[in-house]
This record gives sequence, structure tokens and C-alpha cells, in this order.
Amino acid sequence: MHLRDMWAVDGLYYLGIEEHWGTEAATEIDRKVWEVMGKIEARKIKSLFNIKGNDIKSMIEGLQYSGWAMDLEDKEIVVEKNRAVLRNTKCRVQNTRLQKGLTEFGCKPVRWGFLKSFAHEFNPDINVDCVVCPPDSHPPDLWCHWEFIMKRK
Repeated sequence: MHLRDMWAVDGLYYLGIEEHWGTEAATEIDRKVWEVMGKIEARKIKSLFNIKGNDIKSMIEGLQYSGWAMDLEDKEIVVEKNRAVLRNTKCRVQNTRLQKGLTEFGCKPVRWGFLKSFAHEFNPDINVDCVVCPPDSHPPDLWCHWEFIMKRK
């Protein structure tokens, strides 16, 4: 319930900013907020769940406890030694916007900022790449596709 309430507040403040100052301003404010939240949430999750590793597997373990990943209705996660993939095939935020007659939310800069700062808290050598995320065009069964790759030293 609290997680859903958090997302409701996030959506309501976004819509309020969007209505008053436009989509570009709302998205930029949202991006900045979630970039900071990625760092905060990663630190708290590492401490709360005693996650000591700084590898891809540990980062993905932590990410699955995050409010962002927990709210993904239908996600696919593949973890390899130095690479992981996260795909969101059914997005509650996007589907809710569409049901309300709104356009897709161009969440790419917001999610990318969150994921980069989250991954960086585990290991600055984890690169976050976006394969697809709105406003990118995407197939109906895929909203976003993220890759996490450990830099080679």
C-alpha cells in the first residue's frame, strides 16, 4: 500500500507540474528527484539487506528491493557475471496514463538518472545503457529494456 501511495504522490506532483509549467519542466524536475533517490535508495537497501558485494549480481539484488523495480508489474531479469538485463513488459505508469487518455510519459531521462545513480552506489564501474524506453518507439509487449555492464579495467 505504501509503495503504491508513493507512486501516486509521484504521479500527482508530476501531473501538477506538467499542467502548470509543461511536460519539459515536469520531466526535468522528476529526473533530478529520481537521480537523488537512486543514490539514497541504494544506500538504504545495501544497509538494510546487508548487501556487501559491488558486482552486477549484488546491484541487481538491491535493485529488486527498490521502489522502482518492485512496482514493475511484469519484469524480466537476466544476470550474468559482468552483465545484467532488465526488461519491463507491462508498465503500470504508462498503462495508467494511456487509460486516462494521456500520452506516453517520456520516462527515459528520469529512469536513466535513477538507474545510473543506483548502480553507481554499488560500483562506479557499472555502466547503465538504455536499449529502449519511452519516448523511444517500442513494441507493444516491451516498455523498456536496460542493460548493466561492468566496465573492463
